Amino acid sequence: MNRNIRLSEVDVAHARRIYPEGEYIDNDLILFEDIAKVSLPENSSRMKSLFLALCTGGKAQYTVDTKAHEVGAGDVIIISEGQVVGDYRLSCDCRGIALILSYDFFQNIVSGIHELSALFLFARTHPVFHLNPDQTKALEDDIRHIRQKVTDTGHRFRRELVMTMLKALIIDMSNVIYRFQQTGDESQMRSEVIFRNFIQAVEKNYRTERRVSWYARHLCITSKYLSETVRTVSRRTPSEWIDSYVTRELRVMLKNSTMSIKQIADEMNFANQSFMGKYFKEHVGMSPSQFRKS
Repeated sequence: MNRNIRLSEVDVAHARRIYPEGEYIDNDLILFEDIAKVSLPENSSRMKSLFLALCTGGKAQYTVDTKAHEVGAGDVIIISEGQVVGDYRLSCDCRGIALILSYDFFQNIVSGIHELSALFLFARTHPVFHLNPDQTKALEDDIRHIRQKVTDTGHRFRRELVMTMLKALIIDMSNVIYRFQQTGDESQMRSEVIFRNFIQAVEKNYRTERRVSWYARHLCITSKYLSETVRTVSRRTPSEWIDSYVTRELRVMLKNSTMSIKQIADEMNFANQSFMGKYFKEHVGMSPSQFRKS
């Protein structure tokens, strides 16, 4: 699988090598006091951890899964595990603070609070959130306080204390995401669990299964209930979520691999190259060959 895709992988261990000045806890967490000082990869790379950053000045441009984003002061950037990032452009006055958490570390922090995991899954398609001045200052203060505790290596319970502080930070960020969603669903907890389980199933199976009915059976609910729940939580249909994962991977493979279009069609379990071409053009607006040349 993905045998010819030329992508480096970014995790905490990798970040420690390229930015030894960062403050870290093992290979689970690293903090960047000034993102402008970090040597960014020249080519696209796949995140193998959770990246969260706050732009405090200037502007930055980059792509997530080949889609362009621009951020400025007060913007929060969330990049999830598995997403592909590249095409960085930072203004000369760009400033920001950031942290990278291993996926297991993140899951340990939010364990028992299903809504948090699901809300961060929602951020996959909404990776930038703007904060008001009070929220910006609060997040900046939180990250700097966490950094102070990370550097206190003599603290007997440093890891546990940092995890508690990170949970508070993640809860605040989840509240921002939640307000962005504006679902107004009284059955939010149950809905979020279904949404989270649906997204996790899609992540594991989108290469071979693109039918909503299959995911409904996998989750032991009806297709109608799955569709209504996912639409309520995320403002998108299950088909739109499935298509977003499929087209994301197709874009990444077309841009970052030497595989032929036929090989990509086979890899993604399309009936043939022509069928994949029609699917890609319907969802992206151009043929695979045009996208590869663009």
